[in-house]
Amino acid sequence: MSNNSWWQTLTTAQVAGSAVTAASATSHLPPAARFTFPASLLKIGDMFRITASGIISCVVTTPGTARFDIRVGSAVVFDTQAMNLNVVAQTNVPWWLDLHLVCRSIGNSTNATLLGQGTFTSPAVVGSPTSATGGNGVFAVPVSGGVVVGSGFDSTVSNVFDSFFTQTVATGSMTTQTYTLAYCT
Repeated sequence: MSNNSWWQTLTTAQVAGSAVTAASATSHLPPAARFTFPASLLKIGDMFRITASGIISCVVTTPGTARFDIRVGSAVVFDTQAMNLNVVAQTNVPWWLDLHLVCRSIGNSTNATLLGQGTFTSPAVVGSPTSATGGNGVFAVPVSGGVVVGSGFDSTVSNVFDSFFTQTVATGSMTTQTYTLAYCT
């Protein structure tokens, strides 16, 4: 039986985020795109969908890896794991991230958890055909270790929902141009 649910957009990026070049986890969202959800909003089975896109660059000599993690407060509730970047230099090529997170448990302290998976698509990842031939590589994320429940958080208090990016070497850059966080109850 249907529960008459639908996707509700919670927030979108109205402007592009700043270029991320640091080799440490950095929020890649413009401040207005970070969503604070109210205390006790979640129930088991609720879902979040994140869609984001932008441009990424990496160099041939030390391309490094790319990694996105989703945080509720300081808890990392989802991690794509490290995705190897292309050994062919890429400059401002497109990327697309599509994630689904499902609430598996709720509660105080670190009892609330989300389970997530999705895809990352870009010509900047290893195994991509050349951009001239219209090729993109696609990673199912998380890329290693299987689909697991993320770190726990307290769902009985209000929390900030944010997205972080890490490129393991500071020889590349990434800019988020679009971001949408949707919620389905």
